[in-house]
Amino acid sequence: MKRQSVSFKALWFGEIISEFGGAAGGIINGLLLFELTGSKEWMGVLWLVYFLPSLMFQSISAPFLNYVRKSKLLRTIQLIRAGAYLLPLTASFIGTETGVVLALIVLQGLLGIMQPIYASLSFSLLPDICQEKELTEANALLDGAIRLMSFLAPGATALLLLVSPAHFIYGLSAAMFLISFFALSRMSETHEQEAVIWTREFWWSEMKEGYRSFFQYPRLLRLSVLSSAVQFAVGAAMVLAVPFIREELNGQPWEYAIFSGAFPVGYAIGSLLLTKLKKTDWMMYLGLTGGGLSFVLLAFAPSTFAASICELLGGVLFPFFNAQSAAIFQQEAPRDRLAQLSAVRLLFLRAAMPLGILFASSSFFGLPIRQVYVAVGLVIVLPGLFYVVLSLLHTRKSLPKNSGREIN
Repeated sequence: MKRQSVSFKALWFGEIISEFGGAAGGIINGLLLFELTGSKEWMGVLWLVYFLPSLMFQSISAPFLNYVRKSKLLRTIQLIRAGAYLLPLTASFIGTETGVVLALIVLQGLLGIMQPIYASLSFSLLPDICQEKELTEANALLDGAIRLMSFLAPGATALLLLVSPAHFIYGLSAAMFLISFFALSRMSETHEQEAVIWTREFWWSEMKEGYRSFFQYPRLLRLSVLSSAVQFAVGAAMVLAVPFIREELNGQPWEYAIFSGAFPVGYAIGSLLLTKLKKTDWMMYLGLTGGGLSFVLLAFAPSTFAASICELLGGVLFPFFNAQSAAIFQQEAPRDRLAQLSAVRLLFLRAAMPLGILFASSSFFGLPIRQVYVAVGLVIVLPGLFYVVLSLLHTRKSLPKNSGREIN
């Protein structure tokens, strides 16, 4: 961390503070809606409201990201999110359940639109504020710290729930995003953005060029598809988590908070381990496979404690894939289109989440919660195992010549 630039430290601090506020607010969103409706279907609706408008907006906004002042737009987004978290708080004071549900829907919609823009810009900023050889470590530090805040937030939220009404935590979330705004103010632009005149023809040509460029890099496409499989499982888990702990395992709200925090603390441990280990393709794919296996193991968890251990295991292993695949993307994508291509990559990832949400919340398939965990876990495990074997074979063949880093 000492070697990193002031801009990276500002981004790092701004990210972890906003993650704390977002994680705390996200837990309350789910609990509050479930208490008001008692419906798994409403949980699915809440997350679909988050994803569907944002996917539509993201699919057409990618060209603009090459021509914006990234740090300024990041700060603006944090202000918008701070204001959005005040909506459920205001509705709770008014005192109508319908108003609270509507406020949650508006909040989720705003967050869904802002999050992909923020994530694409912060992702594309890393090569500008970090040296190329430090990208894997920078991604691991950023992801690990964010996940650690995701762990601390559920614990702090559980404590706050003991002494205060749930809707007061929205005020805390709004304050966290405001602090993040001031932290990001320390960032400096690394280069001037090109001034362009936006027309429909220019936007359309930029849109086509962005998607065409993305498909010219098969390795980046493959890694994005594998990451999408992970996001499909994550989308399903978003719907299942509360019913799984509260109904299937008869857990209490504080046990759900611990379950929610197990993955982030594992992720922080895995990110720290990654900075100490040699980065190889087989290790990257092994992390993907092991992370998918943690979903399968949830199907056999007899208690909330066992379920939390499964989440912890998944958290330790997934950074091996996520941080390394992100660094490969940042290194191999053309720098002048990195913001746009990262938005296309994120579109792939986020489009998979609603599919997971629909799969888990729909009664069409009629699968019990435990069987859904098995199904989404196998979506990750099977291709992960294939690439583990392929990378080991490639490494063995190239061992006499070099260390065997690449697979194509």
